[in-house]
Amino acid sequence: MSEHIGAKPGAWEGEARPLFLAPMAGVSDLPFRLLAKACGADVTITEFTNSTALSREAAMSWRKMESHATEIPFIPQIFGGDAGDMATAAEMLAPTADIIDLNFGCPAPKVTKICAGAALMGEPESLVSMVDGIIQRVDVPVTAKMRLGTGQGANNALDICKELENIGTSRLCVHGRTLRQRYSGEADWNSIKRIVDGVEVPVVANGDVVDAASAQLCLETTGAAGLMIGRGAIGRPAIFGEIKVGLGWIAEEELPWIKELGEDWYQRSTIGRAFATRKWCWDKYIEYSHQTSGLQPRWMQRHAVAFTKGLPGAKKIRNRMHGAPTPEDFAKGISDYLAANTSE
Repeated sequence: MSEHIGAKPGAWEGEARPLFLAPMAGVSDLPFRLLAKACGADVTITEFTNSTALSREAAMSWRKMESHATEIPFIPQIFGGDAGDMATAAEMLAPTADIIDLNFGCPAPKVTKICAGAALMGEPESLVSMVDGIIQRVDVPVTAKMRLGTGQGANNALDICKELENIGTSRLCVHGRTLRQRYSGEADWNSIKRIVDGVEVPVVANGDVVDAASAQLCLETTGAAGLMIGRGAIGRPAIFGEIKVGLGWIAEEELPWIKELGEDWYQRSTIGRAFATRKWCWDKYIEYSHQTSGLQPRWMQRHAVAFTKGLPGAKKIRNRMHGAPTPEDFAKGISDYLAANTSE
């Protein structure tokens, strides 16, 4: 049993269970993963990365695999349609990885058209054989993320999960939708529960966890070993700490942005708290960028849109920042905009 995974827990009785930041392309860069950790995420996973590119030593792909001493456990996630390339990439990653995660859940057409991601659920024998080949090649735990099925015919996630358990997969994560659904409709937590009950390895639930209330309902429904949060964390990495407060796992005063503001936090309006929280998160993101990858304009621009979404005046400030002469000016402009509204 890996020290970073543990055994399958029993029924959920309100105790803390790990919260995972989902591996999201264009979102889960290293500075954002470190920020999510600071906000309360227990486990982070890299952006999902093409195994063929990694096996060919493509520099841009390997940049996504960079980590930091504080990112423990370090979990790179790979995808691909070629079993040989998947095994080779896993073997190349194993010396620095604590766990290697495999993506069988992505519904993006550019991934599924090469019979990778969620498309492999339509080829269950190939999927299981691929995972088995990887497990035989590496000496670190291998985990897998998937959906309920392709949406064509009966869902087969439970059958696949049983097979993956039999060959030694250490942990599973299931998004409660099919490939065909992509992100439409509601996540089917009852189907995740059937998978939780059907295997003896830990199963993490993914899909529609957006706050403490949905986190509680998902754990009550599924009994999952943990929760993975994706879209709910885009621009809102504070969600991890807010869920822990809402479920009584930590005290509100332990949230780092409240620690920093002290009593001033409680004098702010709801919108003032939103600005203050996002400013703390943005400034930390920039700090972690300086410590690791440096300021990356494309990364910053994507996160700036997400961090300011829904706030008064956000569109105007984003338009102005697109003309910032340097990345430093861009970063400061967003921070100044958020700071100007924190006292409301």
